[in-house]
Amino acid sequence: MSRGSPPELLVLHAVRLKGFADDRALAARFALDEAATTETLLDLQAFGWVARSEFAGTGGWSLTDAGRAEGERRLAAELDACAGAGVVREVHRVFLPLNARLQRACTDWQLRPTPTDPLAANDHRDPAWDGRVVGELTDLGAELAGLTARLGALLARFGGYDARFAAALGRVRAGDVSWVDRTGADSCHTVWFELHEDLLATLGLARGAGA
Repeated sequence: MSRGSPPELLVLHAVRLKGFADDRALAARFALDEAATTETLLDLQAFGWVARSEFAGTGGWSLTDAGRAEGERRLAAELDACAGAGVVREVHRVFLPLNARLQRACTDWQLRPTPTDPLAANDHRDPAWDGRVVGELTDLGAELAGLTARLGALLARFGGYDARFAAALGRVRAGDVSWVDRTGADSCHTVWFELHEDLLATLGLARGAGA
């Protein structure tokens, strides 16, 4: 049976996954009550695990070094409690080559080399070029569904990555090309990057480990 996580851990982990976000976005990440999330954030701040700051007129929370270490400690304990380290390590191993494909697909979405400019921006006027990228993202979405199913059967907090990725890809197919790599929203790239961070945090690995 899929194991649930304590709300305090989910709030701390949401800050790790989002990097910098306000109370509403952090509560929404794991469908938590916003008022309770704010109270938890203030508690975490008192322990020195999160810090609030203003950036470009927007307020939000980020992890401190101590908070990052505390989060990884709690995630490791959770993983030990459900004896799931082997599953998550195997998913991470399978994920890495898929991650390389995702990065390449995003690069191809942003750039379309020409004979005179290898770094020419993709103007999205070539349906064959864009169609190939969307096809690759579709294949990656199918792979993601399998990985999410394995992870979600272990820990409930891993659920939903495949649905979020599919929703972003649906927007791309509907004509909004920004949803491949849009920042500040659940684009294909954002969701994929977040899963990568989730795996690294859960296993206590640095980004780039095993690549």
